[in-house]
Amino acid sequence: MSDTEIIVCTTCRPPGASRELPAEGLALFEAVQDALLVCELDAGLHKGLKLRGLACMSGCSRACTVTLQAQGKFTYYFGDLAADDETAAQVIACAQLHRQSSDGNLMRNARPERLRAGILARLPPVGLAST
Repeated sequence: MSDTEIIVCTTCRPPGASRELPAEGLALFEAVQDALLVCELDAGLHKGLKLRGLACMSGCSRACTVTLQAQGKFTYYFGDLAADDETAAQVIACAQLHRQSSDGNLMRNARPERLRAGILARLPPVGLAST
């Protein structure tokens, strides 16, 4: 089972948000980071998950954005996410589902509520044969 990487855009800002204030993407990154620490304290539930912040994932009109990816699995790119603790918890729950899936395919109804909509892309693994 390959590790799932959670990538959070750290420069995401909702349309019209002030550039004088910290980016909401950074706030979401920090919320996911904090939630992963809590998971670590709760019996290592974060095992197999990695977190990375990335400056700009080109989803500017759909802030905040998060990607879930792993070697040999489908990649998901989500947008329109709130920068709060509940979203962070749901991102981690979805990443755990992704990690446990053999191909990374995440059925809509199986995903946490905030990740059922707002999909910007579902990308196939490199080398997947056409269907």
